[in-house]
This record gives sequence, structure tokens and C-alpha cells, in this order.
Amino acid sequence: MSQRQSWFEGWRLLVALALSLIALSLWIASMRQFEVEGVRMVIRFTARSSLLLFCLAFSAAALARLWPNAWTRWQRRNRRYLGLSFAVSHAIHAVAIVAFARMDPAGFMQATSPASYIFGGIGYAAIIAMSATSFDRTAALVGPRAWRTLHLVGGYYLWFQFMVSFGKRVPAMPLYAAFLIPLLAVMMLRMIAMAARPHQRIAEAS
Repeated sequence: MSQRQSWFEGWRLLVALALSLIALSLWIASMRQFEVEGVRMVIRFTARSSLLLFCLAFSAAALARLWPNAWTRWQRRNRRYLGLSFAVSHAIHAVAIVAFARMDPAGFMQATSPASYIFGGIGYAAIIAMSATSFDRTAALVGPRAWRTLHLVGGYYLWFQFMVSFGKRVPAMPLYAAFLIPLLAVMMLRMIAMAARPHQRIAEAS
């Protein structure tokens, strides 16, 4: 409790973000009377909100190591809740995709492919597994080594999925390249932090 420096942390942060995502998604869908175009707008919105929340969670440890300050310490403390908020965002994304499939089967088939089912399904399986083990009790059940492997492999897989999902749209819509910038930035931060770790250990031991 001594680490808590603001009200907007922990479970309060998760609840606030989850309610905001739900409210915004409903508002966006209502702009088109909850018809197909409104559902597709929710799909696009949640893809971008998921990207933001994923990048915040995925970069938290690296930023706290490289640039320790009030913001990065807050981000590191709340990495679990940012990750769970990402899971909520992507759950809404999945609900919107199912609604799109039911409301416009022909349009859905045109917008998807067998590869998207396979790799998207793996991505959702990773999100479910990582979310389920984001609690102290379940993390203890799987053990620290398995937990670290799951979250490390799952995190990199989701990063790759975001790169593919946004990157494949760049040829038709070049502005989508902007969404690749935060993904490349967080990967660079993680690589720099990993490279700096051995030097930090040597410095601490000397």
C-alpha cells in the first residue's frame, strides 16, 4: 500500500478503463444506430485502444529500468492492470467481430481469411491464458518459470500480431504506418533494456 501514490491505480484503474471502453464502444455504435457500419467502427476503435494499452503494458518494465521517474514507476506498478484493460478492450473487439459476422455474413467473409481465424485464435488464446494468470493465486499455481515463459512468449506473439494486422493495411492506407511506430518503439525499448541489464549487474556488483 505504501507504493500507491494516486487514486487512479490498481483495480480502480482497471474498472475505470473498462467502463470507459464499454461506454465509448456503445456511443460509437450508436452513432450509426447500432447497424453494421457502427459495429465496424467499434472494431476499428477497439483495435486502436488495444494497441495503446498493449504498448503501455509491454513497455512498462523497460521504461522503468531505463528512465525511472514518477510516470514510469506508475506504469510499472500498474502493468498488470493495463494488461487486463487491454484484455477487456480486445474482448469488446471480439464481441464486435461476432456481431459483424452475424449482421453481415457476406461482408465478414470478404474481410477475413482462414489465416486470420488461425492466428487470431492463437492470439486470443494467449490473451485468455495471460489474463487468467495475472492474479497472484493463479500465478502461484503455474509457477514462476511457466508464468514468465507464458507472458514473455505471449507478449511477443501479440506484438507480432499487431505488426501484421496494422502493417498489412499500409499499402492500401499509408496512414496506418503511424500505428507501427509505437510498436517498433516499444520493441526497441525492450531490446535496449535487455542489453543494458548485464552492464547494470556488473556496476551493482563492483
